[in-house]
Amino acid sequence: MIVVDTNTIAYLYIQGQRTAQAEKVLMKDNEWIAPLLWRSEFMSVLALCIREGTLSLDDALVIAEEVQQFMQDREFDVPPAQVLQLVSVSKCSSYDCEFVALAENLQVRLITSDKELLKDFPRIAISMERFAT
Repeated sequence: MIVVDTNTIAYLYIQGQRTAQAEKVLMKDNEWIAPLLWRSEFMSVLALCIREGTLSLDDALVIAEEVQQFMQDREFDVPPAQVLQLVSVSKCSSYDCEFVALAENLQVRLITSDKELLKDFPRIAISMERFAT
């Protein structure tokens, strides 16, 4: 089991330069989990893709359905106090700290490409590249 951030999920479902790496992560560990926040963040990613013209609305709707099914029963709530404590000891956003909190609570790794998370939480956060090798 691993916590994956929203970008890792997006790399898997939205074809691009990092899709192959996300697929390697999935092959190594297919028990992906995330805080509930991932849903809103993922919708923002899809909205950006629609606005930039890299995804049609129809394609975005298909991806949204597929990813919702994949993440069903893999979503967790995190304690606000823990998130704020993590914010107080890092430069990371409260959004990012939700992923860290979930990984801490379940004593698993957080897969991310976020440089600040990798820097501020090296015991928990690991890049897709390092994890997949």
